[in-house]
Amino acid sequence: MDFSISEEQRAFVDSVRRVCQKDFKARAIQYLDGTWPAENMKQLADLGVLGMAVPQEYGGSGLGILDTVLVLEEIGKVCYVTAMAALGELGVQTRVIATYAPELIKRRILPRVATGKAILAICMTEPNAGTDVPSYTTNTDVKGGRVVVNGVKTLISRADIAEMLVVFTRVNKVPGARGIGCVLVPGGAKGMTVKSSYHTMGGEYLSEVVFDGVELPLENLVLKEDGMKKLLSAFNTQRCLNPAICLGLAEGALEEAVRYMRERSAFGQKIGDFQGLRWKVADMYVEIEAARGLLYRAAVSGDQFPDPTLAAMAKIYTNEMSIRVTSEAIQVHGGYGFTDEFPVSRYFRGTRYGSLGGGTTETLRNLVGKKLVEHMDLATGVLGMGMY
Repeated sequence: MDFSISEEQRAFVDSVRRVCQKDFKARAIQYLDGTWPAENMKQLADLGVLGMAVPQEYGGSGLGILDTVLVLEEIGKVCYVTAMAALGELGVQTRVIATYAPELIKRRILPRVATGKAILAICMTEPNAGTDVPSYTTNTDVKGGRVVVNGVKTLISRADIAEMLVVFTRVNKVPGARGIGCVLVPGGAKGMTVKSSYHTMGGEYLSEVVFDGVELPLENLVLKEDGMKKLLSAFNTQRCLNPAICLGLAEGALEEAVRYMRERSAFGQKIGDFQGLRWKVADMYVEIEAARGLLYRAAVSGDQFPDPTLAAMAKIYTNEMSIRVTSEAIQVHGGYGFTDEFPVSRYFRGTRYGSLGGGTTETLRNLVGKKLVEHMDLATGVLGMGMY
């Protein structure tokens, strides 16, 4: 439970903060139309941010989950679209490749991820199945030394520009959870079609991806046996990184609310002098700090992949906290908060993604509830669950 930050970590995060506040904040509004934040991503690559999930032997820094949480938090404070773009390089897709892909693929793609030259995408959701992974119908058949992928994925970020797609797939039509594995599909592969069809309230576009007889080398099937268990273990990392962005959005919204309270006057005095508004921002800050404690604790619970229960609790609370806090920030701004000219409306729209992606909060409540009901030691209570 040691969340202390080393001088080296603090210096790195401070360098990211300076760029975010100086450059990203001013540009944030221009990405609401779905424009890819290429300029911001170039700066993040130059800082070494995009290589944080890449092991050192492949040109990255291989930093821990807490480091990544701290960086995404700073980016989230100023620009949701850029934070989500960075998450694509720091999240589960990079970690799946770094952990499970053959050496040849690692050496080909990971150095390019670290330098910002390659974008990755993860393909999970299907038109008739999102959280229900065991019901996925996208299938990869093994045929000798080749594999053939067929199926449809939807609501996929970055699919139109990704150099490689990490695709959750059924293998050899084996039913249920035991049939789920993972295949790596290069962008532009023959038989793959990408349709950018959904513009989100957060700003970015999501795509539908069709795999129609996409034929690949056998080594691209990186997970087959026990694939779903390994994939979901890797996904616990995403359940820390997603709320890191939400935490940053909430912090950014609180900062804007306080700034507005200092500047805006009503009834002959600054609105920051009204007790009701002071209590409002006090409650917002309490919620932010409660979420920070849960999230940082989950982030340090595992070297590569965090404890699933802690990650689930951190995601549930931080996702829902950020919706409440950003909504209250809009309320502080009055009618101006409803406009795009003030950033609080963008913060609110960004936070709405959090409880949907990376496992819905409803699904994660099931996970936490199951852990309590089925595994709590009645003699020692929650302390007996090994959470401390």
